[in-house]
This record gives sequence, C-alpha cells and structure tokens, in this order.
Amino acid sequence: MSEHIAIAEHQGVVEIMIDRADKKNALTAPMYRAMTAALADASARAEIGAVLIAGQGDAFCAGNDLKDFMAGPEGGAAAFDFIRAIAAFDKPLVAAVQGLAVGVGTTMLFHCDLVYAAPDARFVMPFVNLGIVPEAGSSLLAPAVLGHAKAAAMLLLGEPLDAESADRAGLVTAIVPADGLLAHARTKAAALMAKPPQALLATRRLMKGDPAVLIARIEEEARLFRESLSSPEAQEAFAAFFEKRAPVFRRE
Repeated sequence: MSEHIAIAEHQGVVEIMIDRADKKNALTAPMYRAMTAALADASARAEIGAVLIAGQGDAFCAGNDLKDFMAGPEGGAAAFDFIRAIAAFDKPLVAAVQGLAVGVGTTMLFHCDLVYAAPDARFVMPFVNLGIVPEAGSSLLAPAVLGHAKAAAMLLLGEPLDAESADRAGLVTAIVPADGLLAHARTKAAALMAKPPQALLATRRLMKGDPAVLIARIEEEARLFRESLSSPEAQEAFAAFFEKRAPVFRRE
C-alpha cells in the first residue's frame, strides 16, 4: 500500500482517498498499485457494495507525477493496471471531485457511475499537448459522453471543462458546494448500499454494455501511448514542461 492512498470502509462502502495534497494528488506507481489493490479487494468481498474515490486538499488529482512516470517502466505499468482495474470493476463507483482533475484524474471519471463536483472543479485531458495519446478508453468514452465537438476541444486542443460545462455535458452528476461535497458523495454511496444488490449490479452491467469494445480500445490506446512516449514530439513536450517553456514541434 502507499502512504499517499488512504483506504477506509464504512457500512459496505470502501473509500479510496488520494492523499498527496502538497503535490495536487499527482499519482505515483505505488499510489496506482494501492488503488488497484483496493479495487480488487472491494470486488472480491460480497459485503462491499460500492467504492467512493476522493482527493484531499484543493485538487482531486493532477494526473501522473511526470517525474515518477518517466523514471522507468514501473510507472506506466502501474498506471495501465489501474486503468484496467477501474474499467473492469463490477460494482458502483462514486467520485467526489474538487479543483483540478487532470489526465487520469479526468479519464477515471468516465468509469464512475456518479460524479459529484465542487463549483471549482476543472477537468483537463492534455495528452496531445504532451505529445502522447489519450488513455483509459477516453478516446471512445469522451465522445460518447460529451459529444464529439466537446470531446474534440478537450482531447485535440487540451481545453479544460469547468464544473458547469461538465454538468451540462453529462460528465458530472451534480454540482455540490465544496464544504459539503464529500458528505454528499458519501450519502449517495450509502444510498446505493440500500438498494437490492443483484438488481443494482445487473442494471449497471446493462448500462455499461458489452465490455469487449472498451477493453480493445484501452489496449489500443496503451500500445500507442507507449509508442508515443519515445517520439520526438513527446520528448520535446516533456522537456518544455520541465523547463517551463513553450514547446517547439517540427513538421517534416
């Protein structure tokens, strides 16, 4: 387990708290591994009916810790294992989102059933800006949820989506005052626990549909993601990010 992932359990709901507020809850390989293990444990236990994902501090999740991610293959492997785990998770997922939700901080939400956002929530998928491609099935799910035009603005231009726009587009279930966000999400997770469990799980499976298409897209994204990491574009984009300058991309 990771010191930056806190796991709690209350009346059949497992709560995964991303607890690295000083780094805007950016994710490292150990953090991914801890979340993946928590999902596996929750899936295996009949008494667990739902999982709630939240973040400490003023951000939900700033995406990958880029230094950790680029340090070696473990970061990428852990990230993609988490993506596969959350996509395959068979019980309801609830998220409480405040502040920044960047990269996987946004893409994981496409796999959540209920997403509650504070008014300051800001959703960003800057993959193309970094010379890489989307992950977590977001190239498939973002157009399906948001519509092609809004998804294109986020995925091709890297434009952010604020809470109100995300609510209108269907990414967010409801906007909740920041001081009551986590309590509200916990109440909704508890409400799921009160439902007939077999009917609830069957309804969720029907809503999700055939997982084969999503799984295939996640694997295709992963292949292209790994390839793009070593491209000149990604190398320039990451160098510019760490050097705090504008990138210069060559057209040949």
